[in-house]
Amino acid sequence: MPTNLLILIGIAGVVLLATRFVAYGRKLMVASILGLAICTFSPLGALLLYPLESRFPPWDAARGAPDGIIVLGGPVDSDISAAHATPVVRNAADRIFAAAELARRYPNARIVFTGGSPNLFSNDAREADYAGTLLENLGIARERMTMERRSRNTYENAVFTKALVNPKPGERWLLVTSAYHMPRSIGIFRKAEFLVEPYPVDWRVGDQVFAIDNFSAEGLRRTDIAIREWLGLLAYRLRGRTSELFPQPAMD
Repeated sequence: MPTNLLILIGIAGVVLLATRFVAYGRKLMVASILGLAICTFSPLGALLLYPLESRFPPWDAARGAPDGIIVLGGPVDSDISAAHATPVVRNAADRIFAAAELARRYPNARIVFTGGSPNLFSNDAREADYAGTLLENLGIARERMTMERRSRNTYENAVFTKALVNPKPGERWLLVTSAYHMPRSIGIFRKAEFLVEPYPVDWRVGDQVFAIDNFSAEGLRRTDIAIREWLGLLAYRLRGRTSELFPQPAMD
């Protein structure tokens, strides 16, 4: 994360002020402050997010009803939910809302939520358990839902979900996730030989990256998200979990 790296650079600069490397310490402190300022109050984050979010267009409903709808985890904080004994949504709530809306629009489609716990050391709190309660409260019957609760990352989302639902030839499955996360997600599902149709939600930037709203403190959050996603694309390609560095829409 750029935020963590820049803060560590600043801390290193402060430490060096107490040594004979004072000049280097000052330079590191200045670099940290300037880096944080650029990430926060410039459109850098929007510039990095825009190609990710615009890679896949909105889903075309004219193609007909899907057989199933897969919702990637991320919105629910399982540990905080467990602590308060109620679902707590912290990010990407649009994924949950989209699932509920699609479920009402296509009453015969199967609904799959895939998400366990991303923590290295975790208890038995799993995101899917609390997401199921949210979706049920939004009007989705529990018997329509399949909850995959073992996955820790997007790669496992794809592999475990495919094994769980066993998609049949000719079936059409939608993949609901944040627009910036869609390229990596589609690449992973393709590598797992589970063909899905992208249904992007949760956009973080509009069609004008230099809009005045992009020159705000929200820029730091956007920069963190974008760089994490670009690094994720590179890492997954190097590990062979995707076949393309920057997956693109399928050619019909």
